[in-house]
Amino acid sequence: MLENLIKKDQELFLYLNGLGTETWDGFWMFLSGKWSALPLYILLLLLAIKFLGLKKTGLLLVTIALLITCTDQLSQFFKYGLERLRPCHEEEIFKYMRLVKSYCGGKYSFFSAHAANSMVVATFFTHLFRKKVPFLGAFLIAWAIGVGYSRIYIGVHYPADVIMGMFVGVFFGWLFYKLFRFTVLKLNI
Repeated sequence: MLENLIKKDQELFLYLNGLGTETWDGFWMFLSGKWSALPLYILLLLLAIKFLGLKKTGLLLVTIALLITCTDQLSQFFKYGLERLRPCHEEEIFKYMRLVKSYCGGKYSFFSAHAANSMVVATFFTHLFRKKVPFLGAFLIAWAIGVGYSRIYIGVHYPADVIMGMFVGVFFGWLFYKLFRFTVLKLNI
């Protein structure tokens, strides 16, 4: 059964990755890059200062740093624990796929830290600002999904890597929001 799921995941990867064109390569590479989210992070910081004040924003930054560290390190734990090769390191897959990046990246792929980290930020801030900036949640979730898809598009993750990363991001984003709300907002630290 597991072999069948892996085969379906590889087939879906080849289909989704094969939809790419040179026209869109630059966009998806940009979305997948670390600097593309900088304006979004600045916006979230400004919203935090406006709605939380400087002291709570400082605690928010510590929380977000711990949150990203948690999902990122958990991703590394799974990658080196399960040792599932990236599609660009699988000889059988590589000959049929499009590798948009100039290099493949690390050896292992399950699960995507990019997908987890973008979804954890989206989930946390969606909960935090849902009453103050209602449209923000839909935008953040769409952005996180776009980042996840970009990892398939450029050829460095399978769909299951991205989906699992997103589930991890949703869970930890919700959990850390609850902890932040209880400790910082409710206790009024």
